[in-house]
Amino acid sequence: MTNKIMFGFLSLTAALTLTACAGNHNEGAVEESATQEVVQTNATAAHEGHEVNDEGHSHMNHSGSGDVPEGLMEAENPTFPIGSKAIIQADHMTGMKGAEATIVGAYNTIVYTVSYKPTTGGAPVTNHKWVIQEELEGVGKEPLNPGDEVILNADHMEGMKGATATIDSAEETTVYMVDYIATTGEKVKNHKWVTESELAAQ
Repeated sequence: MTNKIMFGFLSLTAALTLTACAGNHNEGAVEESATQEVVQTNATAAHEGHEVNDEGHSHMNHSGSGDVPEGLMEAENPTFPIGSKAIIQADHMTGMKGAEATIVGAYNTIVYTVSYKPTTGGAPVTNHKWVIQEELEGVGKEPLNPGDEVILNADHMEGMKGATATIDSAEETTVYMVDYIATTGEKVKNHKWVTESELAAQ
């Protein structure tokens, strides 16, 4: 009789132990599943963020038409003549710095960095390089000063043309229109503008 009671007690203990182990195994599976879900969510969010950044780059007009504003004067003896090669030192855009450029135009003018709110909405653009004197509406040849407000006639980026801008800096120099292959592999033609100080001889 005693043996039967003892056997029954041991059987009950073993059953409870197995149930507890099964419960712990299920909890582990739930925790692992939750962890995987969090990792997947984070990866998805990161990918979506990358797409947003790519979309932002798509608003920039890397290549241009080759047309220049009326009244812009060609440089007579530029440091980098048309057809010559130079290395771009500027980093206005991804893949620009270090790229080999071919000079397709050289002009004497006044260049400005400007800040403005795009006509298409969105965040304000600050210290945009470069806008030249001939791309400003109704200013003639008179140099402008930091703090002056102007209307932009340039269309380097979406929402730029027609926007009201504030002059951040001004410099009289030679500017260049260039063709180059970005370090990212993108071919860019008639990019406006690169200043003389942003180019280096090969």
